Amino acid sequence: MLTLAQIKENPERIIERLAVKGFEGAEHIHRVIELDDQRRALQLSSDTKAAELKKLSGEIGTLMKKGLKDEAEQAKQQVAALKETQKAEADKLTRTEKEIQEILLNVPNIPCDMVPQGRTADDNVVEKTGGPMPELGDDALPHWELARKYRLIDFDLGVKITGAGFPVYLGKGAKLQRALIQFFLDEASKAGYLEVQPPYVVNEASGYGTGQLPDKEGQMYHCNLDNLYLIPTAEVPVTNLYRDVILNPDQLPVKNCAYSACFRREAGSYGADVRGLNRLHQFDKVEIVRIEKPENSYSALEEMKDHVQHLLECLGLPWHILRLCGGDMSFTSAITFDFEVWSGAQKRWLEVSSVSNFESYQANRLKCRYRGDDKKTRLCHTLNGSALALPRIMAALLENNQTPEGIVVPECLRKYTGFDIIN
Repeated sequence: MLTLAQIKENPERIIERLAVKGFEGAEHIHRVIELDDQRRALQLSSDTKAAELKKLSGEIGTLMKKGLKDEAEQAKQQVAALKETQKAEADKLTRTEKEIQEILLNVPNIPCDMVPQGRTADDNVVEKTGGPMPELGDDALPHWELARKYRLIDFDLGVKITGAGFPVYLGKGAKLQRALIQFFLDEASKAGYLEVQPPYVVNEASGYGTGQLPDKEGQMYHCNLDNLYLIPTAEVPVTNLYRDVILNPDQLPVKNCAYSACFRREAGSYGADVRGLNRLHQFDKVEIVRIEKPENSYSALEEMKDHVQHLLECLGLPWHILRLCGGDMSFTSAITFDFEVWSGAQKRWLEVSSVSNFESYQANRLKCRYRGDDKKTRLCHTLNGSALALPRIMAALLENNQTPEGIVVPECLRKYTGFDIIN
């Protein structure tokens, strides 16, 4: 959530940067400033009346002691009138603060200056490319055919017990999935991330804290009876560990990683692009989350990008990094880099990670702060990234590593799988 200080310092710049995301913010920003002026006036009036009430209350006692009953009664009437006015102003102040909060919750984060102009994914900028491209024959099979051939994943069984988008992993497919999870967690641990095992359901406050609510309410599975939400990513519970927390300087940076299942409704997703593992309602992911001092957050972002690149290099997958344009960024992000891997049989790039800096936007919603050397509290910066999401990694590994003898397992995974090839 943008802070009032950010908005009031330079409202025209805020409006200009919001436009980079395709958000028309002028009406919202000007309304917030107007409401904040009203709020300040109401608060000043309330404080003034409180002082008057304190003074009059003291005078009533003095007048009664002096036997000046008429004057005391007159003072009591003044107190009653002041209290009535004060209550009306307090109600108006509450309504004003609520309206400010509602507007701010529905205004996205501003993109930083490094974010390119653009409306769609076609306007994203390729930052870096690496990894060997596979040399596959014309008879190369897509991963859903390979999964059926080697009995690694059963999509029909998932439909039977739940519905489309909930695959069942079998045998070596399940072991490969587990190997990827363990490899990602071990590499995160080597990089200094503390592993966390979070709940898979969160309350409404957690959804608001990281910005899934109210922006992505329709994309989350909602447990109506208990008003809880299945997590779309471990970012939500892990970042919310620091909601309403004031960190000491020696506690920063916070570096957490977590494996979780993720649940997304993906409403409106149809067609060839969602075949097999390309788009699921339930999938596994290892997430990395960082809480940083503002002056360190962009160097932390580079470290996170390097970490994800390292994982893809270990897996031997062809990859590239995209710097997302304003129109393709998430509601909460200040800047996002997407990692995509090449799917040899599908002959297209598949997104496997997003690494983002939210600056103080999430921290303001979360009230996640740190105490500086001067003892003043300041908002932290929050960052997160997929390291990595498994379905499309699995798809690319199966397709790119297929040979006449079977599917070759990357060397970095063999100590976890216990086998070198799937045949």
